[in-house]
Formats: sequence, C-alpha cells, structure tokens
Amino acid sequence: MSYDVLIIGGGAAGMSCALVLGSAKEKSFAATKTIGLIAHQKASHLQNALFNNVLGLPPKTTGAAILKDGLEQLAVTYPHVDQIINEKVREISKTAGAFSIITNKKEYRAKLVVIAAGYTNLLTIKGVEKYIEPHKKAKPEKERIQLKNNDHLIEPGLYVVGTLAGWRSQFAIACGSGAAVATDILTLWNDGVHVKVHDKI
Repeated sequence: MSYDVLIIGGGAAGMSCALVLGSAKEKSFAATKTIGLIAHQKASHLQNALFNNVLGLPPKTTGAAILKDGLEQLAVTYPHVDQIINEKVREISKTAGAFSIITNKKEYRAKLVVIAAGYTNLLTIKGVEKYIEPHKKAKPEKERIQLKNNDHLIEPGLYVVGTLAGWRSQFAIACGSGAAVATDILTLWNDGVHVKVHDKI
C-alpha cells in the first residue's frame, strides 16, 4: 500500500496531525492525497493521563478516553484517512523518492512520513538511530530522547512531532506540534502557499 503521507503513532501529536490533514479534503490540492495513520497506542503516555488543565476538555478527562475517542472522531469525521491498527513500525528507509515503512505485519510506501512516537529511550525503529539525541527539555535522569530536526523536519519528506521532536510532555503542546506539521504538509501540497484549515459556523 502506498500513501502520500503516513503518520506513525496514534497519540496526541499523531492524531492531531491526521485530523488536520483529513480536514483539508475539500481543498483541490489535497483532494486526491492518500493519508494513513499507524495508530499504535500501547506505549502512549496518554494511557495513564488525567487532564484538568486543557482548554476545551472537561476536567477529569482521561488520556485513555482521548485515545479511544480520537480514533472514533477521525473515523467518523474523516473516513478517507486510513487507520492501521495493531501494527508496530520496525523500520523506515529511503527508497527512490519515497520511504519504505516496515511493520510487524506489512510493508508500506509513503512520499512523506511523520514520526509521532513517544520519547523514551525504548524507541526501536530501525533507520532513525542516527538522528537520536538526548531530549533538550526533559530531566537528564529520565533519559528521554528526541530526533534531530529543524522545525519538525528531520530530512526532506521525513518529519517528527510531539515529544520526540523535542517538545515538553504536555498534551496541548503535542497536539499543536502535530497540527503544525499538518499545515506544513498542506503548504507543501499547495506549492508553498501557506495553508490553514478552519471550519466556520
């Protein structure tokens, strides 16, 4: 299976990226683009999170509920975004103008890849090792990591979002990081003309 963009990770940053990309389907430059989300959530820090300080979320909202409801929101609102469930990425490599993404079950190709995995030193995706460095906004004793990037871009076509991009582990920040990269990709698809996607009443 081939995609124009494949997002790896179904946490806050990955789902936010997918939602914003999905919301642009009525734009001419995005109408034919194929979008996939490898929604592996088992290692997400949201599994044990409780939110009382996030704008728009009722107090005592759990991260586990967000993980479940987020995928449902994506499926109902933007069903053209493929959700790939129960697969974990093992390797990413560059091949002839695209990327090859190998999971524990299949192989995919994508023109653009967004890595939205967590920032623990247990990251096991082969092919990104050369980009790993200590996280600059986490306590050293936590041994968190990030991938070297310039404004989320690791190399042409390869993005990183959320905590793995070097942001602090804060839900709103991770969501914003994913949304920011989505608008960067939409801008790329729109021949460099800046894009924002807003719905209005």
